[in-house]
Amino acid sequence: MDDLKAQMRDHFVKYASYVILDRAIPNVVDGLKPVQRRIMEILWRQNDEKLHKVANIVGQTMQLHPHGDAPIYEALVNLANKGYALDRQGNFGNIYTGDPSAAARYIETRLSPLARETLFNPDLTEKIPSYDGRNLEPVTLPAKIPLLLLQGAEGIAVGMATSILPHNFTELLEAQIACLEGRPFKIFPDFPTGGIMDKSDYQKGKGKIKLRAKIEVSDPKTLVIREICYGTTTESLIRSIDEAAKKGKIKIESINDYTARDVEIEIKLPRGQYAEDLLDALYAFTECEISLSSQVIVIKDNFPWETDVHEILEFNSSKVVEFLKKELEIEQGRILEKIFYKTLERIFIENRLYKKIETVKTLESLHSTLSESFKPYRKKLIREPTHEDREKLLQIPIRRISQFDIDKNKGEILSFEEALSAVEKRLKNVKKYTIDHLRGLIAKFGKEFPRKTKLKAIEEIDRRSIETKEVKVGFDLESGFVGTKVSGASHLNCTNFVKLLLIASDGTYRVTHIPEKQYVEKIAWVGVADKKTVLSVVYKDKKTGHVWGKRFVVDKFILDKVYRYFDETMDSAFIVTDLEGEFELHFPAKGRQKARKMNFFLKDLPMKSAHAKGVRIASEKVGKIVLG
Repeated sequence: MDDLKAQMRDHFVKYASYVILDRAIPNVVDGLKPVQRRIMEILWRQNDEKLHKVANIVGQTMQLHPHGDAPIYEALVNLANKGYALDRQGNFGNIYTGDPSAAARYIETRLSPLARETLFNPDLTEKIPSYDGRNLEPVTLPAKIPLLLLQGAEGIAVGMATSILPHNFTELLEAQIACLEGRPFKIFPDFPTGGIMDKSDYQKGKGKIKLRAKIEVSDPKTLVIREICYGTTTESLIRSIDEAAKKGKIKIESINDYTARDVEIEIKLPRGQYAEDLLDALYAFTECEISLSSQVIVIKDNFPWETDVHEILEFNSSKVVEFLKKELEIEQGRILEKIFYKTLERIFIENRLYKKIETVKTLESLHSTLSESFKPYRKKLIREPTHEDREKLLQIPIRRISQFDIDKNKGEILSFEEALSAVEKRLKNVKKYTIDHLRGLIAKFGKEFPRKTKLKAIEEIDRRSIETKEVKVGFDLESGFVGTKVSGASHLNCTNFVKLLLIASDGTYRVTHIPEKQYVEKIAWVGVADKKTVLSVVYKDKKTGHVWGKRFVVDKFILDKVYRYFDETMDSAFIVTDLEGEFELHFPAKGRQKARKMNFFLKDLPMKSAHAKGVRIASEKVGKIVLG
């Protein structure tokens, strides 16, 4: 049992390490997860600036990736939709609507100009064997831009997770310049979906931000959503609005999605509702406002590193200096080699050293003779000629020796020396060269990536105050008008989310939203549809004159659907909410019999459902009914 426990512990640690290092968490150097890096490596190998079928790239990447084609395809689409590293052609899905991409055989991609210029240099790339040992793959790419902060990243590993929000290209590079110059800097997220952001609690990536959709008031009755929050889709946003409407948090008449290249969601409002008044409710109860938390965990030197975005930017800035210095040193070495060989060649031909080897018969003697011949000219050379250098000289054809132009050779050496001087000048002040390089990138690519998310302080919305707005509803039973714009002696004080119960004298009733001004035919009673108010009604049969009555509660209804509380053969006498009152039934005189009357208390009316017929109070013809 102890052996089994030890094995399980060992295997779990290995599994956790694998998920953290090789799958879920990006590397701080190039901002890529392993699968993304393998995709980029394959695209670099096949780079001819032409588009490649995604299916082909996925297949080639499987040479390096230990898993199947599905995660490679999903990672490629996700990487392409971030908009920086890959160019796209075809349907890569829609980040606004959440629609999926087309099959891999129908879409094409290639490295973007930005990626080709800033992410690759074979001379600086350390490589290790792939999972099966048949290929080599990069440990990290020599990224000369802060790709991790630019694209953002999300990943869930064993016991840890990372959530890095995307930032703006120009702002990141300007912050790097400030970092290299020793000036303070601040960077804040920028999302491809736009929106309005409150960054007051961002805390260098250790806090959270509030994000709002961009909503325009088209007219007093129409709202148009132009930009949505990052992480939401038009579908999820519309669903949240519908749910808020069903719960009575907001009132809308209709919602239409016209999203294509850009987001356009139109919200129409019913009577009594105004666009300006609805904005706060949309932010409070729907995905028009969300909160995004940031947690920055990356891989650094093969270990997880919990940090913040400022420390990552400082690390990336130091890496840019390091990579550019190495490139300059490599370029310096190449120029020196060119100067050396051009000088060596001129000495060999100008001083006719080739004449000394004309009678030499063995290869070993050739090299030893040449080596001795160059000793008087050693001071003119940067270094001692090697065996390979002498081999190159021995392979120079006779025609080239006979047509050798000394002036041209000197001119070439001079141009190399000028290039060498420029490189050495940059090496003396690598930091300044790095700053100029970053400014060049801003000038070249900055216009392609403008800030999309606007920065603005967002006030906390008091949801309770939104739900309890007081509304005064007036009604006139004589004219038949009901609504917030109806003036009269009768009125109701209620909240803006209540529904009205409208009861007519012809035996019909319905429940509706509060209108501005609406005509209701034969209106007899107006109240709040609270599903608990007890109504007392007395009505008379038109043919027989018999009187019926009941008490009821309207507790079930569909908005704006017309219901009946008595049949068409009846005629209403009165409807009240008073339970302690009484009414008189007056019977007409019959022959010599005098007219009679009978008192009846409202509390004695039986409780029935709204649709039930009620009970007969008088079984003989009643002349009139008088409410006491």
